Amino acid sequence: MVQTTQVAIIGAGPAGLMLGRLLELQGIDSVILESRSREYCEARIRAGILEPGTRRTLIEAGVGERMAREGILHGGVHLRFYGEDHYIPVDELAGTEPLTIYGQTEVVKDLINARIAGGAPLLFEAEDVTVHELSSDAPLVRYSHGGQEHQLRCRVIAGCDGFHGVCRQSIPSEAQQTWQREYPFAWLGIMAEIFTPEDELIYAINERGFALRSMRSRQLSRLYIQVEPDEDIANWPDVRIWEELHARLATPGWSLPEGPVIEKGITPMRSFVAAPMRHGSLFLAGDAAHIVPPTGAKGLNLAISDVSTLARALCALLKDGDATLSDSYSHDCLRRVWRAQHFSWWMTQMLHRDPNDDAYGRELQRSQLQYVCSSPAARRSLAENYVGLEL
Repeated sequence: MVQTTQVAIIGAGPAGLMLGRLLELQGIDSVILESRSREYCEARIRAGILEPGTRRTLIEAGVGERMAREGILHGGVHLRFYGEDHYIPVDELAGTEPLTIYGQTEVVKDLINARIAGGAPLLFEAEDVTVHELSSDAPLVRYSHGGQEHQLRCRVIAGCDGFHGVCRQSIPSEAQQTWQREYPFAWLGIMAEIFTPEDELIYAINERGFALRSMRSRQLSRLYIQVEPDEDIANWPDVRIWEELHARLATPGWSLPEGPVIEKGITPMRSFVAAPMRHGSLFLAGDAAHIVPPTGAKGLNLAISDVSTLARALCALLKDGDATLSDSYSHDCLRRVWRAQHFSWWMTQMLHRDPNDDAYGRELQRSQLQYVCSSPAARRSLAENYVGLEL
């Protein structure tokens, strides 16, 4: 038996779930298929900095009540390098609302709860998903669920299934171009139970490398250190991690509190873009189309931007028969994607010790940091990019 829907959404990360929510509010039917379990989706630790536009989108979609209550307003960042500490008030310099510290995990939980409460189809542990007939006006999705084979006929497929998902891989290689960069370092991250009264993030670099102090709530801190890309997490017991964090984040008059480590792992650093973000009836969004290193806190925000743009396009296409926005979807998204790519690359190269660099390169890096912290124009440029383009 072949089921039907207007939009088949592959992936129940923030992109897929938010797209489903936005379409639901416009009366457009969708089915969300996710290969992982609900428990996995609600437990995986990801980003936690929401741009003002992302915050507004969540509120307007009716899924921002808990974020507004529990999220931490975040107005600036500390750049700490070689014994100096500089505060950049990004919201003030950019003339925007503050950003919000609220974990991607919590965003996913809120969206799942809203989807289930509304009764719209959301199938976890959907296996062997494949997409077909992408050049037609009625593409087909095949998948297995609950031990049975299923077919789903739709008008549009939204590929929100991440970098390793099936959707982008189903586009013929001659129909898509990709750009990528692998960085010669990775992030070792921990989640620790630490009460944090401060609201701001600390980006630090010294001769030992990069470190970041951020948080997910007042009780949970997220901390990172730069390591080799092939580093084995077994070489990093908690004691060694704390020693390195103290050494890299240290500054006179400030100390880093410690607490129980409840999660740790190593994240490789990569930049990636695939274009166009549409192939026939298949539209890519979020990590399925692009990856940024986490230094600029852009991954989640780009995903929400993509699906906000896509939801408007699909509403016009499916309700009014107007293909103008769907035809320009890739072009419209890629402008923002490449701006975020550049900012994330710029922050990454400015704040990490490149093992391939020489003494001359390190002095250039120090000069760049000093310029960013002392020039009003440079500070404003960092602030405008950090808070993000308007949706």
